[in-house]
Amino acid sequence: MSIPWRFSAEVFEQILDRHGVAAGACTMEAAWAAFAEFMQIPVEGIESPEDDGDGFIVEWGVWEWSGNRPALSLGRLLAVNEYSGLDASYRHLQYWKVEFQACFAEDSAWADLHLRGGDSSYDHAAIGEPRADALTATRRSIDQDPLLSAMWQSHPIDIEVTLDRAG
Repeated sequence: MSIPWRFSAEVFEQILDRHGVAAGACTMEAAWAAFAEFMQIPVEGIESPEDDGDGFIVEWGVWEWSGNRPALSLGRLLAVNEYSGLDASYRHLQYWKVEFQACFAEDSAWADLHLRGGDSSYDHAAIGEPRADALTATRRSIDQDPLLSAMWQSHPIDIEVTLDRAG
């Protein structure tokens, strides 16, 4: 089963619901399980992973758009094929990001997050075992980082799923 890229956020929200992820009742474990499932669904209308058309990233920090609260983001980057007319030479890629963002209450355990926000970098492993392995490696990195591990064990106070243009 594949999904059209324009409906990717809605499908991700449905998966999150199945995993019991809802505002006020969310664990990062459940959110990650839903994200890992979502990342294995083929998306129509995008470039292939080999052409960096489908990838993922985990980001953390304190951002203006998160209400200046500590946040963790699980994102899927999609390179959408947009054509001008029938001539493929006018192909133009647009990058879109399906993002689950979890915001947390202030906690002294991650006070330095303002200084140390970051990301896992994009991974464009192919769907299937390569992507599962890449997700496992990313999760292992999160577990090994004391700051991220502490956030991971906390319960978000706010969550949101969006589909927005990325750059």
